[in-house]
Amino acid sequence: MASMRNVLGPASNTASNTAGRAPSRFTLNTDGVRHPAENAMTVGTLLVGLLAFVTGFIVNAHVIASWAGAVGFLGGLYTQYVSATTAQRSLIIVGVVGSFVGAALGIAHGGFLPTP
Repeated sequence: MASMRNVLGPASNTASNTAGRAPSRFTLNTDGVRHPAENAMTVGTLLVGLLAFVTGFIVNAHVIASWAGAVGFLGGLYTQYVSATTAQRSLIIVGVVGSFVGAALGIAHGGFLPTP
């Protein structure tokens, strides 16, 4: 079986890293080019998806879950369209799925408008 040791990059305390290389770190710019607008949209999609997902489980927060889910889903689809790297696309999909689940739960709990 192949070694999975360097999947995310070498660990900082391994002998292979003492050759002067900097330890690897997480970045959305895996192609070496800065993408500030795409990165901001990616993080925004992830945060809105998380908000929709969490509030989707709270029955009284169905309005927030529904709207955040709809905005996160549609915004995430556009962000996916303009994304530049695989790392961005991975986080965008997590946000889009969270938005979809949050919107579905929000709609199931009462929908887009407050109930009297």
